[in-house]
Amino acid sequence: MKFTRRLVMKGAAATAASFNVAAAYAGPIPLSEGEGPEINLAQDEIYWQKIAAQYDVTPNIVNFENGYWGLMARPVMEAFFRHTERVNRENSSYARQNFYKDLQPIQQRLAAMLGAGDDEIALTRGATEALQALIGGYRLLQPGNAVMYADLDYDSMQVAMETLAERHGASVVRIVIPEPVTHDELVEFYRNALTENPQVRLLLLTHISHRTGLKIPVREIVEMAREHGVDCVVDAAHSWGQTDFRIDDLGADFVGFNLHKWMGAPIGAGLMYIRRSRLADIAPNISERPDGIGTIHHRLHTGTTNFATLLTINDALDFHEMVGPAHKEARLAYLRNLWVSEMRSEDRLDILTPDDPRLHAGITSFRVKGMTSVDANKDIVRRLSQHGVFTVHRTGVSNGACVRVTPALYNTPDDCVKLVGALRQLLMEN
Repeated sequence: MKFTRRLVMKGAAATAASFNVAAAYAGPIPLSEGEGPEINLAQDEIYWQKIAAQYDVTPNIVNFENGYWGLMARPVMEAFFRHTERVNRENSSYARQNFYKDLQPIQQRLAAMLGAGDDEIALTRGATEALQALIGGYRLLQPGNAVMYADLDYDSMQVAMETLAERHGASVVRIVIPEPVTHDELVEFYRNALTENPQVRLLLLTHISHRTGLKIPVREIVEMAREHGVDCVVDAAHSWGQTDFRIDDLGADFVGFNLHKWMGAPIGAGLMYIRRSRLADIAPNISERPDGIGTIHHRLHTGTTNFATLLTINDALDFHEMVGPAHKEARLAYLRNLWVSEMRSEDRLDILTPDDPRLHAGITSFRVKGMTSVDANKDIVRRLSQHGVFTVHRTGVSNGACVRVTPALYNTPDDCVKLVGALRQLLMEN
């Protein structure tokens, strides 16, 4: 089986770097000041072996399905256990007297990291809860208006847009993102969609698609939509932490985030953003009746939640900032590029994200030509697992089902070698 010399050397370097690094390393990993450009650090296998050593990962399989949720690094997991123990021990006396005092600085830290006001964010159990509140609470849709979403948007958010339209006597415009597509073609595609559908008043945008990994130019599209009198709800479930940005980089008024995917918090942590000047345009939760327009927190009513999960967000942010947001982004894209550069020339395989760095991060899906059914892609996942590589099939893409490859910080170039080998073996067997 043939590999390029570049990939083989990267895999060998990763293997060599693994010897004794974890054993020799103890204590906090130093910040990478003075390491040079992020892309150079992205290829420093000794550094990333130190990071990988902070994750407890099963050795039984190479996991390239890290899009479901993100593993907590060991320091974060240990903090989660401590917070759980404290909450369980002190019970309601802590929850009623001290929890919100402890939570407030965490919310302030998140706002500062995003570049948002403290009053513009609220914690949720995930991006889904945040987006449900934003879409379900959107007040400006009128009979005769329309909502718009794309095939690459998340299933439950598509349904939420349809339900909103039904409630208000509006219609639904479904668009299919071209495949393949360039940056300029993507912008032009949305421009044409908005121009051809002047009745649209609310547009759903997914920053990084969970189906293919396509990263769209959100700010350009948001500004264009605004010129057409269209509001945008942005699904950033997969982007914050996988890429390094602040809220102004999106330009959007309404955004839902996950903290348990790429920020490394425990499962059940997310964030909702509403621009201060737009708060009145999102209705309070049906369980809330504030005086006046209330606050962003009136747009949510979760009930009793996992106190330890929320407290551990701070520890996850510590680890995230220690690694470095820009370093994370560069490393994940680097791992993606290693396997994609090997397989791009395979004429039997379609890589579903472009190589333009503006249009991808770490996630990228592929499709074997002619194998578009769900069952066929489930079978590809099964066969890759037989070679020791775990992935996941994705549905809902208009051109057919596909297989998603999602690296994490603990993955190595050697893992990419194994993936490429498994893919080539699979293609030989077809």
